[in-house]
Amino acid sequence: MASAQLLHISSTISKPLYSTAHCNCIRNPIKHLVGSYSCNSSLVSSKLHGFQFSPLHAHGSSRFTVSRAAANNGASADSPKPEPTSTEIPKETDKKLPTLKLGTYFGLWYFHNVIFNIYNKKALNVFPYPWLLASFQLFCGAIWMFGLWGFKLQPFPSVTKEFLIALLGPALFHAIGHISACVSFSKVAVSFTHVIKSAEPAFSVMFSSFLGESYPILVWLSIVPIVFGCSLAAVTEATFNFGGLWGAMISNVGFVFRNIYSKKSLKKFKEIDGLNLYGCITILSLLYLFPASIVVEGSQWVAGYQKAIATIGNSTFYIWVIISGIFYHLYNQSSYQALDEISPLTFSVGNTMKRVVVIVATVLVFRNPIKPLNALGSAIAILGTFLYSQATEKSKAKAS
Repeated sequence: MASAQLLHISSTISKPLYSTAHCNCIRNPIKHLVGSYSCNSSLVSSKLHGFQFSPLHAHGSSRFTVSRAAANNGASADSPKPEPTSTEIPKETDKKLPTLKLGTYFGLWYFHNVIFNIYNKKALNVFPYPWLLASFQLFCGAIWMFGLWGFKLQPFPSVTKEFLIALLGPALFHAIGHISACVSFSKVAVSFTHVIKSAEPAFSVMFSSFLGESYPILVWLSIVPIVFGCSLAAVTEATFNFGGLWGAMISNVGFVFRNIYSKKSLKKFKEIDGLNLYGCITILSLLYLFPASIVVEGSQWVAGYQKAIATIGNSTFYIWVIISGIFYHLYNQSSYQALDEISPLTFSVGNTMKRVVVIVATVLVFRNPIKPLNALGSAIAILGTFLYSQATEKSKAKAS
């Protein structure tokens, strides 16, 4: 009797659910970060032997599952149900893995950002030439991407003339946003720059409204604490400098226009993932920024370099500059990878908390004096940013 049951089970398992000659779906390991698949069949969505394939997105991970077709294609009600195989992940483990993955992304994102801000400020303190440092940071990003493409760790994007033309606007505004932030970092405390940069949502709403977009009242109300908090932080900032303030404000404008132009000009190119898109923008931004850097401050670089190495030494200066360049790209890369895995609302909340982490870390490292009203203004501005992200996501949910 036991032998007959084993033979019956063996014959049942040996029956294929689908023919590999008709469907050869394989997961592309390079696309792991964006959860996409490459499939060599036009029958992915078709029903096969009473089953259908459907993509399942759970906690940021994507996989194909096999489910019973709605009509069962005439299958009898007493058909034996397939037993779960030993390769299935228990539910408890399946829930923990995405949480661990998400925590890793956020941890790397915050860590890379803190390291960049610390060593970027250290380098600017002894070599106050933000145009060259900003160009070098974009150069490090370009070399990093060429390395990923060259060693086939990241698929090379399909670059066409139309795509390059569409990138020109976003890359220009990315260069403006980056150099303006670096100018601000060179003139005021890192914490103050980040408080002013938390006002980016206010600029986004204002400029998008001028271009025809409408926002609900809750979004407009969320801007009030942002503006008030930034103003309070500015008037009580111990290291206040108009050059630093305007640098952070112009950086907000640059990144807002980068986002606006990206939505309009790059929506056709959905096949290019976030990391490749950022890499291409980085390379074009470098081509914009470096020639301008030579014009603005190129004549001062040699004297500034000699003064820097006389102050802290050759190797220390190189280490600070290289770390700032590498971690500038890494924090942007990890943020894109996090955005590919989580919802925009979770990303917005994470971005708000990132500023808190960076502000606290840099205050501890550089021991910047913080007045009570300055701390209060910073907290109000960051709270306003959080409320803005909540209000915009609620308006999107209602619209959909």
